[in-house]
Amino acid sequence: MTDTSRPPFGTVLVANRGEIACRILRTLRALGIRSVAVYSDADQNAKHVTDADDAVRIGPAPAAQSYLDIPAVIGAAMASGADAIHPGYGFLSENAAFARACADAGIVFIGPGVDALEVMGDKIRSKNHVAASGVPVIPGDSRPGLSNTELAEAAARVGYPLLIKPSAGGGGKGMHAVSHPADLEAALITARRVAAAAFGDDTLFLERLVSQPRHIEVQLLADSHGSVIHLGERECSLQRRHQKVIEEAPSPLLDAGTRARIGEAACRVAESVGYVGAGTVEFLVSAERPDEFFFMEMNTRLQVEHPVTEEVTGFDLVAEQIRIAAREPLRVTQADITLTGHAVEARLYAEDPERGFLPATGTVLELREATGDGIRVDSSLRQGLVIGSDYDPMLAKVIAYGPDRSSALAQLDRALADTTILGVRTNVEYLRLLLADADVRAGNLDTSLIDRRLPELRFHRATDDHLAAAALLLHSEREAASTGSPWSRPSGWRLGEPRPTSYAFSLGDETRTVSVLSGERAASVRIDDGEETQALLRPIDGIDHALTWAGRTRMLRLTRNARSVWVADDGFSVELPILSREQRLAARLALISRNGSPSSPEVRSPMPGTVISVEAVTGDRVEAGDTLVVVEAMKMEHKLVASVPGEVTVHVAPGDLVKLDQLVATLVPSAQPDPSTVEGDTE
Repeated sequence: MTDTSRPPFGTVLVANRGEIACRILRTLRALGIRSVAVYSDADQNAKHVTDADDAVRIGPAPAAQSYLDIPAVIGAAMASGADAIHPGYGFLSENAAFARACADAGIVFIGPGVDALEVMGDKIRSKNHVAASGVPVIPGDSRPGLSNTELAEAAARVGYPLLIKPSAGGGGKGMHAVSHPADLEAALITARRVAAAAFGDDTLFLERLVSQPRHIEVQLLADSHGSVIHLGERECSLQRRHQKVIEEAPSPLLDAGTRARIGEAACRVAESVGYVGAGTVEFLVSAERPDEFFFMEMNTRLQVEHPVTEEVTGFDLVAEQIRIAAREPLRVTQADITLTGHAVEARLYAEDPERGFLPATGTVLELREATGDGIRVDSSLRQGLVIGSDYDPMLAKVIAYGPDRSSALAQLDRALADTTILGVRTNVEYLRLLLADADVRAGNLDTSLIDRRLPELRFHRATDDHLAAAALLLHSEREAASTGSPWSRPSGWRLGEPRPTSYAFSLGDETRTVSVLSGERAASVRIDDGEETQALLRPIDGIDHALTWAGRTRMLRLTRNARSVWVADDGFSVELPILSREQRLAARLALISRNGSPSSPEVRSPMPGTVISVEAVTGDRVEAGDTLVVVEAMKMEHKLVASVPGEVTVHVAPGDLVKLDQLVATLVPSAQPDPSTVEGDTE
């Protein structure tokens, strides 16, 4: 429903980055509105910068000095002649001070008014406000300014299990489930620290933890003329640690009557604060009582998952936001809204699910994004893009539409299988494993389903096929780069018996060696001490290669950088680090020095980030599993723990910036007792 006949504004600045900035810019282009992007030093080559008609630098990489710097963003808008600012989501999108600064500068804020932002931006205040409006809320204690002692007293009244929630912010940060009173004190300390760091406000409140909870939210549109409508609901129950992973519209749980009642309740929430713009009201629904729902919070902005609503309603929500901000009336009534078909969205992150979902960094070496009928990709990716640790690790959203839920799920799975991102680790395989889950396919969802399933998920491992293909790729490059001399070619030619060329790859703590001996048509390949097998790797198109190996031919996608070969295989990708002769020797020596034990006395940061807490002091004696250092990267905290018991030496302090694999602590392992000296039975 995009109307390009009369642009509501001449120029709009997008005060955001990544895929949401690119998505907003797409609608601005369709409406004929000149667009301005803002960028930090880390984003000077980002896709949203080149997608916009103009772009303005607003500061260095840290968000506090760029995307969260209100004077810098307002200054960029004024310098570029912007009539309005679209904040996207995150950053300044729900910041009342920013909305007020826009008004003071004579710039339209494409979002709700300051009053609505202030009421709904405070979870305690919003909960009390909507309860007074007759909207059902979760039992709990949401009095403002409660101390830890008062929260502990309140917990006894609310009952366990309960949920600690920060009053400011969202996205699940600072939320902690507590099942036993003994765990409450530590959880409150952590929740306050995270809330203060993420939102600048450590105010907390408590809610009863609803059993088998499902997260269902309602999309709203409200104009400045008093009209409020809802565009149906979205199911967002597939979450990991309160972070949404897969979302869909409509919910497979609600019947028509409940859908109407929850939509009416959401509209009542918006009307109670004179809301104007696009917004979302989030509800918690028990899977055991699907006709009963409780208000959680209102998001006074566009949601990450808004595309699934767009797909089933036909609305461009960004275009509607812009028209509402230009004081145009809504062009439809509630009776005009229909939901057709089903849409499902998966969030694609730079992260490593097998390593506790640690954020991943790297350079996008090769990129293939899914296309086709019923497939939509909202993305900030492009080949050569550097993925750093300064911002949220979400890279793109893959959205699939079908006439019904099962076809939409199948479409999404095919789209993920067709997605190839080489050069940075992603969660694509993890998403496909979730979609294959029987309960997910049946619509039997709740917010703890992923956490229950994670131990059961079986990720692919690098196979002999992948190792053979990687070695053959390196071998062909060496052959192409060789001179005419037989001594320079990796053909194995010698005065005596031919000698194969060896390629070593690191797979965790394991080193795998592939020996390649060139032949007239195919190469002879041996992996470790296995049998020699004839193999051929043929380039097909770009990164696509056909590997003929062990009597069969299969398609793989291959590329490399100076350190690794990357292999993609039907939605699964693996990095195979290339080991030099020196690295292979160092790995052997390290294993010997640890007496063959895989546990290392060195604690290194698995990602670049900032040290936010040091839990041990040099000289302390610690046990295996004790937290030593907490590092924040991509808006998430990561605890680095002792792998062996012993005496610790800490090498970092709070506030330090650490690099990938940087040494943060060293342990002198405790001496193990000699079994022959232990008292006891000797029979």
